[in-house]
Amino acid sequence: MSADIIIHNARILTMDDAHPRAEAIALTGNRIMAVGSDDEILAQAGPATRIVDANGATVLPGFNEAHMHIFGGSVALGELSLFGVKGFDALSKAVRDYAAANLHLPLLVAQTADYTILSETERVTRHHLDRIIADRPFMMVAPDRHTAWANTIALEKAGILQGRDVGIGNEIVMGEDGLANGELRESNAMRPVASMSVTGGREGLGVGTGGDPVHVTPEERAGDIAVLKKGLAYCASLGITSFQNMDGNLYQLEMLDEIEKTEGMPVRVRMPYHMKNFMPLSDLEEKAAAWKARFDTDKLRCNFVKLFMDGVTEGETAVFVDDYAHKPGWQGEPLFSGAAFNAVATEANRLGLPVAVHAIGDGAVRMVLDGYEAAIKANGKRDMRNRIEHIEVVHPDDIPRFAETGTVASMQPTHPPGSAGLPLEPYLTYIGRERWPYAFAWKTLVDAGAKIVFATDWPVSPLPPLSCIGDALTRKPWADDMPDHRLTLHETLAAYTRTSAWVEYMEDRKGVLKPGYYADVVVLSGDVEATAPEAIATLSPVLTICDGRVTFDARGGR
Repeated sequence: MSADIIIHNARILTMDDAHPRAEAIALTGNRIMAVGSDDEILAQAGPATRIVDANGATVLPGFNEAHMHIFGGSVALGELSLFGVKGFDALSKAVRDYAAANLHLPLLVAQTADYTILSETERVTRHHLDRIIADRPFMMVAPDRHTAWANTIALEKAGILQGRDVGIGNEIVMGEDGLANGELRESNAMRPVASMSVTGGREGLGVGTGGDPVHVTPEERAGDIAVLKKGLAYCASLGITSFQNMDGNLYQLEMLDEIEKTEGMPVRVRMPYHMKNFMPLSDLEEKAAAWKARFDTDKLRCNFVKLFMDGVTEGETAVFVDDYAHKPGWQGEPLFSGAAFNAVATEANRLGLPVAVHAIGDGAVRMVLDGYEAAIKANGKRDMRNRIEHIEVVHPDDIPRFAETGTVASMQPTHPPGSAGLPLEPYLTYIGRERWPYAFAWKTLVDAGAKIVFATDWPVSPLPPLSCIGDALTRKPWADDMPDHRLTLHETLAAYTRTSAWVEYMEDRKGVLKPGYYADVVVLSGDVEATAPEAIATLSPVLTICDGRVTFDARGGR
């Protein structure tokens, strides 16, 4: 049997410890046929074989983005990006230009508005935004998507200018005049404004509420599917062949399922069931387990549970063991009690569902580890591959507990302040210098035996994996006496390929380039090992293959 596709003259990093390097690879159908030398593999060519000359560039297993939000990211591709915008004048120009070009939008939405977009000392209010645009509803969202700022007309139309109870861990910040000052903390506070957008805020339901839209017209659904298709194609263009979508609602699952069944998705998708603190424990068996059975292919799977334990540090909604450094007496408020989360973790693991929990502060991380220990005590030691997402700060006492409980550290190299264009403040002041050594502590956790996966949390951070890998390798300590938390290039690549497949229980068929494994491959524009870390982001995918299908091709070929 001849190969369908052969890639040769390559520097192949297989991520297979038994055979780590090769020159060429042959693909047949949706599987890898052979990996070896140029001569060995080119001998497998036939008259119809497509032969791709990699020109000495790196070939890798397709990237596996372990934490992202496909619907929100897809929508954001058409919204205003304020990434890198600084100062009132620059903000004003960007917003007014966007408004003039989008007269049809019921709500103007901007993304990646940094907490210090005005300055390191002045926080945004509705009054600032009213000076920019007062006659059309406008909302801008922080990079972490846990805080937003809206102008007065947006607050009025959303019915929250007078404030509103939005539940534990959420806040409509009020001004001295007794009216909302424009800052909205967490999804319950943001949703009344977001629901006025052209998408009705549907892209935020999976991550914000875990629920589904009450009513969607056929036209709206078709529009949402079209947006998702653009996002999926964007993923393929970046060399991504798998992603783990941290939204968790049926609406998204059914749209992705329709795309896969009609034309085929260009990536593999894993999604969770999103468990909120108001949901009954019985939902795990009645819904989460049912979704697992319904969506159970290697292209679309729903086989874990996602929760939020806290919010974000800059919004003062993250949970810490000790007080915020700038706010004595405040440690944050968890979204689940310890007992409630222990029950969720125990029941989910009993049903064979791994758990992934957003935990930013060391207090939230500790509560999650406590829950995983409770699950082990109740159910016995199992291969659950439970995860903690983000882990921006970990208490030193809890570092060894990751290996002890088998908990995966799911972290984002694009998130440390000072990296990827992010400012140092107010983050460093809020956590305090005593916590700095234990912030974004990738190497410390890995050295202590933890498994680690990397991702961007797109659209919280830019999605390109090569840019994220560059950020991971160029991160600088915040002070001379701080530890260097960088991993090696190969450890970083493993966190984006092999280990991300392992955490999905798919290490036997993807994540490495090995005969019999899925034909999920990315060809880069250059040799990543010969490229300085500072220049890795200048590399790009030139060919992406998922399930044996070419999903992105920047240069063509025979």
